[in-house]
Amino acid sequence: MRRAYSFEEIRAAEARAIAAGETVSALMERAGLALADAVEAAMDRLHIPEALFVCGGGNNGGDGFTAARILRERGKDASVLCLSRTLSEGCAAAKAKFGGEVLGRMTRRRYPLAVDCVLGTGISRPPEGDAAVLIDFLCSADYVIACDVPSGLKEGGIAFYKHVKADETVCMGGLKQALLLSDGADLAGKISVAEIGLPLKGGAEVWGREDVRKFFPPKKSHSDKGDYGSVAILSTCNILGAPLLAAGAALKSGAGYTDLYMTSSSVPCGDAATIATFQTADELHRALCAAKYPACRFSFYDGEPVFAGAVAFGMGAGVGETTRTILEELFTTYRSGTLVLDADALNTLAMYGTERLKERECPVVITPHIKEFSRLTGRPTEEILSDPVSAAKAFSREYNVTVVLKNNRTVIAQGDRAAVSTAGSPVLAKGGSGDALAGFLAGTCARGVPPFEGAVVSCYLFGKAGELAAERMGEYAPDASDLIKFLPEAMVRLAR
Repeated sequence: MRRAYSFEEIRAAEARAIAAGETVSALMERAGLALADAVEAAMDRLHIPEALFVCGGGNNGGDGFTAARILRERGKDASVLCLSRTLSEGCAAAKAKFGGEVLGRMTRRRYPLAVDCVLGTGISRPPEGDAAVLIDFLCSADYVIACDVPSGLKEGGIAFYKHVKADETVCMGGLKQALLLSDGADLAGKISVAEIGLPLKGGAEVWGREDVRKFFPPKKSHSDKGDYGSVAILSTCNILGAPLLAAGAALKSGAGYTDLYMTSSSVPCGDAATIATFQTADELHRALCAAKYPACRFSFYDGEPVFAGAVAFGMGAGVGETTRTILEELFTTYRSGTLVLDADALNTLAMYGTERLKERECPVVITPHIKEFSRLTGRPTEEILSDPVSAAKAFSREYNVTVVLKNNRTVIAQGDRAAVSTAGSPVLAKGGSGDALAGFLAGTCARGVPPFEGAVVSCYLFGKAGELAAERMGEYAPDASDLIKFLPEAMVRLAR
């Protein structure tokens, strides 16, 4: 399992290393060596005879000077472009040791390979002046390798208007969260990590295939459906498709039973002639459920306790008193497993107050996208996106819930523990995807998987299903029902 760190956590690790007797020059030497190795490998692979290191005046620039010097010592053609007149102590020392050509003004020459050592992780405001000019210059190169992070990328993976899009990024000391989140996922290119001896602490977990696979062990031949738990999808049926998508995904989760509960007072969408062929709307509900998912058991919900191993609620429920009443009932009576709250359950909590979330009898997982999380917390989306890991952890600690904060990369938090799910595709950016994920997550928890782990493995597999859908159908065509269809293949690949 890998870990990804915030800029602040990396800076704290550097401070601890220096306090323990490490020197900036020694750290810079190791970082420069790792960067030189990556640049040399790219030069050989791409048959490029020279590299230009574009350096700022900070320690990121010092890493560039160091790498350029090492490449020259190996007989490679490496030069440096640096417009900064003010240099950090480490950068000045690295420049003095470089001994090669340093371009002190802009060149019109276009370089096939340029190395971005302009800003690093110290950025706090939009690039301007020489930094902005150098970023524009880097964007003209055929191939760009970024040192630590692409210039113009800040905490949370948000890019300023002026930024570098790298083909490769060499992280110094530890994987940066910013490279996995928001814009960073599109700007980092191929990511490698150079271990330079930092005493790292904290970080968010990044699970891989082997980490996920152990939660889907081979089933024993002597077992029955009762061994794998039951999951209940509960809805007011304000929108019928949403709970059906959740139920369809739950059926693929491995749970032994999947139940669909609907309030009997719901009236489905449909023309009057169709509804008239059924004695009641309830019969129509039952018929639709049986036709779509015959393996799913259908029941009506009238407030009685639910005894499933996990319950998912909110998909298509509508925002208002009915949803609020059901939430009150669930918080009061549900004790037998994990409660997954999605969509309108969260919007209703945002409307009527989140304090009730603290008073319940079961573990709770909430699955908001960024705007829903903004409504829940009262914080602007820009503030949340600037550090989604910290935002999710803070809410989780305050309300003692597991948070699944959905974006192009999903953040899962439980107390001080966090994970970033890197699986996925833009295919997931379509209505119904969240409904299906909630159902699959509830089904996974129903099998006895704890909420945090259940959320991580569900996001991973759902993301892989999205990748498969994009591979087979393109990024525009697949809808949420297609994601459900690709879940079995994603699980088969996991088991191989």
